[in-house]
Amino acid sequence: MTVPLSILDLSPIPSGADAGTALRNSIDLARRAESFGYHRYWVAEHHFADGVAGAAPAVLIGLIAAATDRIRVGSGAVQVGHHTALSIVESFGLLDAVYPGRIDLGLGRSGGASSGRGAPAAAPARFVDGLLIPPPFDFSKLAASPRWASRAGLLQQPGAVTPDFAEVVADIAALIAGTYTRDGYDVHATPGEGAGVQLWILGSSAGQSATVAGERGLPFAANYHVSPATVLQAVEAYRAAFRPSPVLDRPHVLVSADVVVAPTDEEAARLAAGYGLWVRSIRTGRGAIPFPTPEQAAAASWTPEDRALVQDRLDTQFAGTPESVADRLRTLQRVTGADELLVTTITHDHADRVRSFELLAKEWS
Repeated sequence: MTVPLSILDLSPIPSGADAGTALRNSIDLARRAESFGYHRYWVAEHHFADGVAGAAPAVLIGLIAAATDRIRVGSGAVQVGHHTALSIVESFGLLDAVYPGRIDLGLGRSGGASSGRGAPAAAPARFVDGLLIPPPFDFSKLAASPRWASRAGLLQQPGAVTPDFAEVVADIAALIAGTYTRDGYDVHATPGEGAGVQLWILGSSAGQSATVAGERGLPFAANYHVSPATVLQAVEAYRAAFRPSPVLDRPHVLVSADVVVAPTDEEAARLAAGYGLWVRSIRTGRGAIPFPTPEQAAAASWTPEDRALVQDRLDTQFAGTPESVADRLRTLQRVTGADELLVTTITHDHADRVRSFELLAKEWS
C-alpha cells in the first residue's frame, strides 16, 4: 500500500551559515515540497540549539503557509510545557483564520513531570519483519543534565508549573470546541474557537502521549527518527488505548524517519556523514550544532563511547538511492502499519536537501 509522504523540517543551520539562511531555506523547501507532491509540511520546536532555527513553530508556519498554496502546514510538535493552552489555541486559531483547512496542530509532551519510567532495560538489536529495532537509548542522563536544567527555567515564567499533559490536551480541545469553563465562567478564544485545525499528538514511547492520543481518538505520530527502539511499543500502546471519536473511527498512525537520498549510495553516505556529529552534540547535552560539511565530518575524531552514543540513530537512518530508501520506508510502513510517513532530511547544502526530497517523491509516486 502506498501511503502519503510528508516532511518534517527542523530548519537546520548549516555550518558557516546563520538562522536567517536556515529559515529562508525552509520556506524555499516548502514551496518545492508542494510542487513535488508531499502531503504535509511540519516544523519542529527546538530551543538552545546553535544548529536549529525552528524555535517558534506558529511564526514559521505562518511564513510557510503564506509562501505555499495547497500543502498542509503544521507543528511537529508544539512543546506544550512551554506554552499555555490558550496561547496555543489563539496562535493556531489565527493561522487557521487566514489559511483555513490547511493547518495541523501537533502537540508534544515536554517541560512536565517525568513519565516515571527509569532507564530502559538493556536489549539487543533485533529485526522485526525486516525493520531494525536497535537497543534503547537511555535519555535519563540527558534529562538530568545540569545544563538542561539551567535552561529549562527560561522557557516558563518563574514559579510556573506545567499541568499534566492530558489536562493540557483536554483544555486545548475544549477551547477549540467552545466548551471551556474556568471558575464557573465560559472562556472563549478569539481567534481559535471553532478553528478547523487538525489536532495531532506526537510521542516517542508507549507512555502518556500514546495513551492520551488513543483515549481521545486523535491521530498519533510516532518517532522512529528520534527513538527507533520504542516505535513499535508506541504505536501498539496507541492502538490499544484507542476509542472512536468524532475525529476518527479507527486509529490513524504517522511514523517518522531520517532519510538522505542521492543518485548513488556513495553520494548519499557522503552527504549524511555529518549526521553522527550532529546527534552526538544533542546527546551530550550541548544541543544541535550547525550541520557539518562532509569534509568536517570526515576530519572528526571519535571514541568508542561516542560511537555507542549515536549508533542506534546511525543504523536507522535511511541513506541511499531513491530505490533503496523507498524500500526501507515501505518496510517501516508495513511493520508499523503506518497510515502516513513523515521524512526528515538534513544535509549541509540546501540544494542537496531539496534534491533528496525530489528524488524520493519521484520514486514514491
